[in-house]
Amino acid sequence: MVSPPGVGTPGRWREPKGRGPVSAGVRKVFLLSPAKVSGARAGLLLNPNAPFALARQFHRGGLPLAEVFTFASGLYFRGKITYARYFAQSTAGSVIRVITTNAGLLDPDTMISPEMLRAFGRVDIHADDARYAEPLKRTACKLSAQLGKRGVAVLLGSIATGKYRDVLLECFGDKLVFPSDFIGRGDMSRGALLLRAAHDGHELPYIKVEGAIYSGKRAPRIAEMHPRRAPMTDPPSSRVSTPTKRPRAESRPK
Repeated sequence: MVSPPGVGTPGRWREPKGRGPVSAGVRKVFLLSPAKVSGARAGLLLNPNAPFALARQFHRGGLPLAEVFTFASGLYFRGKITYARYFAQSTAGSVIRVITTNAGLLDPDTMISPEMLRAFGRVDIHADDARYAEPLKRTACKLSAQLGKRGVAVLLGSIATGKYRDVLLECFGDKLVFPSDFIGRGDMSRGALLLRAAHDGHELPYIKVEGAIYSGKRAPRIAEMHPRRAPMTDPPSSRVSTPTKRPRAESRPK
């Protein structure tokens, strides 16, 4: 099991098995805000007596960070990880990282244990808390140094407060961007927007975090936005659910 230093099994941090270290010349970084780990859904996963298969697997051998956060958060994190994975695979040199409360930026495939999830819940996400800010700044600045001259870091998370943007701006500066369509939306609406964008193969427009207007009037409903178009390629079925069409009934001869 891969464990960040100070969380879970002690020892030197290593990239998840099967993935080497990030190479120089990264073109795009997707930075995903974390799921709330103090809620009811995370509590279900942490219950050692939970009867469902995902919880049993979690306690038996751990689960990937993205899978844990998707269960704990629901629509919003599922939208973020689906979107990031879809567009990362279509852009060479793309990297996905998840913000955590006490271990900085982690690969979404990092295996975590119940104890590691509990440790996440013991640290508040606040720029003044060194337990959160220092690991985030260290890992973010290291990643920023590997960004190419035209590279960007896409923040898929709230910029209305400084809990993410202040630390990340120190490292990425004007390379830090976010989807402009996030302005005026809540978490559920953002999640739905990201899922739709991945399904349609339509990457959202980005604007710089630095100097941006962080809040605005309520955004239009997803259904009221630009017309949907056929996806460039079908996203993997495990990431985006596509409704199946019922076959037309054959007309009976008169």
